[in-house]
Amino acid sequence: MVAGISDEMTAALSRERPALTYASTAGRVTDILRTHITQGLFPPGTRLSEEVIGRALGVSRNTLREAFALLCHERLAVHHMNRGIFVPTLTREDVSAIYTLRRLVEGGAARMAGDAGPAARQAVSDVVDSAETYAAAGQWLDVRTEDLRFHQAIAALAGSSRVDELMGRALAELRLIFYAMEQPEQFHRPYLERHRSIADSIMRGDGEAAERDLLAYLGDAEAQILAAYDAPSLAVASGV
Repeated sequence: MVAGISDEMTAALSRERPALTYASTAGRVTDILRTHITQGLFPPGTRLSEEVIGRALGVSRNTLREAFALLCHERLAVHHMNRGIFVPTLTREDVSAIYTLRRLVEGGAARMAGDAGPAARQAVSDVVDSAETYAAAGQWLDVRTEDLRFHQAIAALAGSSRVDELMGRALAELRLIFYAMEQPEQFHRPYLERHRSIADSIMRGDGEAAERDLLAYLGDAEAQILAAYDAPSLAVASGV
């Protein structure tokens, strides 16, 4: 099913307009659209109307087209010939590809826990603290955000800006995958304890244990998401 830009979406974009100046670049517009895509304002299947978004943000068509090109490069948008630009609906193959990447990147970074500085290791534990606080308050969409921050913090153990950038792009796509999980509490609650165990291993500098537990975790999460993709309701909704 294809959805267009709703009044709610347009209003949200219009609120961003004061932050844009005549000197703004396509990069700033890209940042705004990326944020709204990854935070769920524009769900998978949404057509990103050039006219509506350009009018809401007060930017030129050329600037917007540059922003769309950047989003397509990041796989957060896709161009369908003669139809326009859309937020992609990821396939089972996309899910498997992203999890393969995550196993390589996160697994390798977790293995380096013993070589990482204390601040980097503490950052992983701090994210788990935050997720547990949100869970206790029943704020499961915030737990979802902390889940992504947890994995970004693990990647940061590698101490590489290139790894950080690669992981950031993978996790942005992962937000699109999370649309398959209709009940965030049901999906995320079982993993909180596993987050804590992995974080404890990282704090001790036990990279071998952290990597082993993380890889098992990622395998279970991938299987659960793929099972959701096989559900009839999702197959109908996503057109797969």
